[in-house]
Amino acid sequence: MYTHYMVKVQKIPFTEFKKIYSRVPRLCVEVVLMRGKSLLLIRRTIKPAIGQWHTPGGTVLKGEDLEQAVQRVAFEELGVVVKVLKFIGVIEYRSYINHYSQDVSLAFTVRAKNNKKFDLDGHADKYSFFSEIPKNTIHDQKEFYKKNLNMKILKN
Repeated sequence: MYTHYMVKVQKIPFTEFKKIYSRVPRLCVEVVLMRGKSLLLIRRTIKPAIGQWHTPGGTVLKGEDLEQAVQRVAFEELGVVVKVLKFIGVIEYRSYINHYSQDVSLAFTVRAKNNKKFDLDGHADKYSFFSEIPKNTIHDQKEFYKKNLNMKILKN
């Protein structure tokens, strides 16, 4: 549980989460961490898109503002404290519309406040910085970063 501005912020059980977000769109945030012109991506170990690269991201919790959501997601998924720098755009996850949720994600660039090694949660098994987007990246993110960060997609 998290407390922000005297409001208790907590996650709901997965069965309730799934029931709610099978009926309404889900608001999420993306943690866009760059080193120079290279983008941090992590490889998923959970559904959907097991084995695909993606940026860390997650649901905005009730009572949480967007900056707090970005900071929480960065800490939960990467084990780092970040400073939120800039909103860069909206990712609509059209390719997963038939999955249990319809996600709309707000992408923010961030800077890690320390240079420690990343401590991944159980949703990813590997991380790397890419100057070109791997083909095996979640489709909607791949197209977003191609358009909004002028990144190229790797040929192989």
